[in-house]
Amino acid sequence: MPILTVDLVQMLSRLVAIPSLNPMGGPGSGAHYGEARLTDYLQSLVEPWGIPCQRDLVEPGRENLVVRVDGEVPPECGGQLLLFAAHQDTVPVEGMTIAPFAAEVSGGRLYGRGACDVKGGMAAMLAAVARLARDRPPGMPTVVMACTVNEEYGFTGASALTRLWTERSGGIIPRRPDAAVVAEPTGLQVVVAHKGVLRWRAHTRGRAAHSARPEAGENAIYKMARALQALERYPRDVLGPLGPHPLCGPATLSVGTIHGGVSVNTVPDRCTIEIDRRLMPQEVPEEAYRQLIDYLAADAKTGPHVAHDPPFMLGYPLEDTANRALAQRLAAMVCEVSGQCRQVGVPYATDAAFFAAAGVPSVVFGPGSIEQAHTADEWIALDQLQQAAEVYYRLGSTGIRVS
Repeated sequence: MPILTVDLVQMLSRLVAIPSLNPMGGPGSGAHYGEARLTDYLQSLVEPWGIPCQRDLVEPGRENLVVRVDGEVPPECGGQLLLFAAHQDTVPVEGMTIAPFAAEVSGGRLYGRGACDVKGGMAAMLAAVARLARDRPPGMPTVVMACTVNEEYGFTGASALTRLWTERSGGIIPRRPDAAVVAEPTGLQVVVAHKGVLRWRAHTRGRAAHSARPEAGENAIYKMARALQALERYPRDVLGPLGPHPLCGPATLSVGTIHGGVSVNTVPDRCTIEIDRRLMPQEVPEEAYRQLIDYLAADAKTGPHVAHDPPFMLGYPLEDTANRALAQRLAAMVCEVSGQCRQVGVPYATDAAFFAAAGVPSVVFGPGSIEQAHTADEWIALDQLQQAAEVYYRLGSTGIRVS
């Protein structure tokens, strides 16, 4: 039987109504922060379906939830294993112009924080998993769905999930999956490649003094200003010659924040910036980090005056080399359902690259537009929600053989 639209919309409405804000590295105090309440709800939702369900601790109060629908031949006996994944967390709600958790439906859209990124994709996957558990189509693979934590600020949930097959044996994911599909708002296009991301803090030190006698101090902000000039030249000098990736575009660098000083009448003794470096497929994060540090150290004006923290966020890029068979199969199914589909690259990072790095051919696919993710009036189109659920079901019914 086809999925009833009202069931899918009601499921998404409930997911949006349960806040799961990522604290984004901060304390995140308050009931709206963290994924724990959503994880509890997801467990209560899937347990009546009569399928295995497992919670795995990633960080205190943050757990991945993994459920499994056995196929005709279980993976323990040589059957195919397909991984669906969607993250539980959302970005914060400051600046939103709509009620973030009201899940209002209007004009064929559902509004709310996470509706697009990525609870819409999660709802579509859950609907497909419920339908697979009910129908058990002949020849279906075993389908595992993982609801991961902390995608928006660290990818720790995805990294922890890979350890279920890289460091453990048996369990709900008994071996490396044959393929993975990660839900993100791709507009029903199949993302086969994306950029990676590195973020870290850099500091300059000075010596505090009264602003009436600035010559007695050493201004850390002035030091950082010289470093910023070098960072502004870096894309031209180093990244430009690399050329753009045909699907994802060029590597980029951005300085997003700067903090320094304690008052206007004190020479600042410390200044800190946050750096965002976007990586093209085939770039190695650790090499990109070291390359920029060496570039600043070699600059005559900057010299050794800049200290760098280890990255607080590292997301791998996704390459389009090992996922071609999966992408072609999925794109064909999307065309059957929606009438068109392209295989594309995108500039943002996702959990998919962590699965790919752990040996699993992976693509990104889901309902909604990235243009609506993280916005003040976030929404998702309900027709795409329904189409995505149908595509997930069809792939889960038949699977895909990958070399």
